[in-house]
Amino acid sequence: MSLRHLAREIALQALFNWDFQERSEQTLDEIIGFSISLRDRVYDSQFPQQLFEGVIKKVTVIDDIIEKAAPAWPIDRIAAVDRNILRLGIYEMLFSERKDVPPRVAINEAIELAKSFGGPNSYKFVSGVLGAVYEASNLKEKEQEWEEFQKDPKNFPVEEKAGIIVYSRNPKSELVFSAFKDVFNRWTVPKKVIEEGEKPEDAALEAARYDIGIEVAEIVKSLGINKYTNSDPVYGKIRKEVHYFAAKTEYKELEVDEENAGIEEAAWLTKTEFLSKEHYPDVAKFIAEAIEYAEQNQ
Repeated sequence: MSLRHLAREIALQALFNWDFQERSEQTLDEIIGFSISLRDRVYDSQFPQQLFEGVIKKVTVIDDIIEKAAPAWPIDRIAAVDRNILRLGIYEMLFSERKDVPPRVAINEAIELAKSFGGPNSYKFVSGVLGAVYEASNLKEKEQEWEEFQKDPKNFPVEEKAGIIVYSRNPKSELVFSAFKDVFNRWTVPKKVIEEGEKPEDAALEAARYDIGIEVAEIVKSLGINKYTNSDPVYGKIRKEVHYFAAKTEYKELEVDEENAGIEEAAWLTKTEFLSKEHYPDVAKFIAEAIEYAEQNQ
């Protein structure tokens, strides 16, 4: 599941709660905060909050658009889940920034939400209403603008992550490095998306805590940044920047949370073991640099 799709699920849940409680006097922060708290791991809490608050600010206009696109269905007769999926989809289609999401993607995301959370025919209803809004709102022009915008690499959205290579000495006094095998049978190192306002170093330390259960007190070296372009199911082409760090810690057995589906196993590896494993080419140079630094600074 993409991070943006997860954010939409959170925003939808918050909208449903707000609507179900007849627009409760709870603060908006409390409502969205509760929905975020139900998720084990949310890298970007700003985006679901932006969606949630954006819909509420425009809800009167959005509801009027829904009733015009579906005249046989007064807004209070539409199922609550469907109603809020439509609100979210229309907000993204008409009121979000061009760089956020193209209209057709907003429609597809809304349909997926309807399939997951609505009734058996919800996705057809959502598709029909949003399709009518699309046709009536001259959004094809916005789509063309998006396509032109996407041609220039400097406009690609940027996803920043932090990775960490931790080393220690095992009970045999061997220099060892922490790593884990992922679902593709490749050995790699902990990484985490850097949230807004978060320092790359702090994100790297959090990645070590979450992925392999290591509390690292100190990062000893910045290993550099790996920059590349990639494809994202929502954004199309994106730029990725991964900040890598080396860290030293006291030896302890690695711990992997059973709910972390991306990790098959974790282990401390000697230099020879680490270099002999199959890993991702773009990580290899950072692994080699971390090993060299650790050997020179034992």
